[in-house]
Amino acid sequence: MDFDKQAFATALLDTTPDAIIYADAQGKILLWNKGAERIFGFTEDEAISQPLDIIIPENLRARHHAGHAKTMRTGETRYGAGETLAVPALRKDGSRISVEFTIVLFRDAAGMMVGIAATMRDVTARFEELRTLRRRVAALPEAPTPAQT
Repeated sequence: MDFDKQAFATALLDTTPDAIIYADAQGKILLWNKGAERIFGFTEDEAISQPLDIIIPENLRARHHAGHAKTMRTGETRYGAGETLAVPALRKDGSRISVEFTIVLFRDAAGMMVGIAATMRDVTARFEELRTLRRRVAALPEAPTPAQT
């Protein structure tokens, strides 16, 4: 049996629960998979050709635009290969979620930046659990040190 790499890639893209999004050098969304639909609430038709701003909270957009522009200009990012980033994101209904993601840079044959892809996972539940635990720990009375006993 021959391995059909294209069929595998298509099936992976279509069935993975994670969001896979590709945006061009101007930040326009060109690929939006079913995982992105599930996480962010926008259908593929609603997201394609839109700016990434549809999922970036307003207060983070200027910083995102500056970082994206620098990466597209230089081909460099301050995030290492495979490093997982964690940021707030927006859903179609306006609610904020927490996502973790990795990025992949894309270049043309001449080596010029043409776009960036991100694989994203909704980690809101885990983020909220950690926040609750941190608050509980902060509220605990301090244990006496050995010198105090």
